[in-house]
Amino acid sequence: MVPKKAFSTDDSSTILGFASQIMNEGGQVALCTLVEIRGGSSRPLGAHMAVAANGLYCGYVSGGCTEAAVAAEALEAINSGHDRFMMLGEGSPFFDIVLPCGGGITVAIHVLKDAAPLRTVLEMVKGRKAARLSYSPSGQRLSVGETHQKAGWGDDAFVTCYRPAVRVVLSGRSLEVEMAASVARAAGYEVFLQDQAGPDGFDISLIDDDTAVALLQHDLELEMPVLEAALSKTPFYVGALGSSRTHEKRTERLRDAGVAPEVISKVKAPIGLFGKARDARSLALSVIADIAACRQAALSAS
Repeated sequence: MVPKKAFSTDDSSTILGFASQIMNEGGQVALCTLVEIRGGSSRPLGAHMAVAANGLYCGYVSGGCTEAAVAAEALEAINSGHDRFMMLGEGSPFFDIVLPCGGGITVAIHVLKDAAPLRTVLEMVKGRKAARLSYSPSGQRLSVGETHQKAGWGDDAFVTCYRPAVRVVLSGRSLEVEMAASVARAAGYEVFLQDQAGPDGFDISLIDDDTAVALLQHDLELEMPVLEAALSKTPFYVGALGSSRTHEKRTERLRDAGVAPEVISKVKAPIGLFGKARDARSLALSVIADIAACRQAALSAS
């Protein structure tokens, strides 16, 4: 059987959902996980592929150069009923498969016996909770828990971590908000528009550790209730529109409201990855790119 890509995605929740659906329909599936990187790699540790017994697969463990070979190996694992590891690139017995980055990777191929761990992880992430899957090669099984570590090996098991989708709260009624919302949705983020500045109009429960708040108001009076609410929570990003002079006024008002200096310092202002974006499209790209960079930094530091 020749493996065939079902669809293109590198989103872990989508890949786990594909595997869970196949099993729910009575099919067999293997979950392939990147568990070792030697040198460079285009994917991080914990990257997934899901391969069904009918040859359909999704996901990536490299830049696209090895996925068909991994899928073929996964089909052999499904037929044998046993897990296996596959080395590719540097140090691999597959001399005809060379990674463009010049490094090497090892992929763990686990023949799923139960979809329950996948469903649990998906439910946790959907409920805005971080989760982990722990794969034990000796037991050929998966276990689920809350994540408190990075992806990697520990206690003879490989742990893959999952975070809820990035949620972006955009405050304002401007063209910049409309453009930023479009870019954020294209990036796969959850988007909430906050155009009511009054304290009764802002749902503070939207903000959690995986939320970014971007204030694209052109008026401090309208901005302050949302900003104070955001700073009372723990979003990984808070940014505000305006010049350095505007931010000085913002800082003064926050101090007068009793907000601690270390909390005020979390506000990114002027907002954006690159400065002086004077049109809505450039500002939208600047803001969403800034959010993506901060998200990556936060994940790397955790």
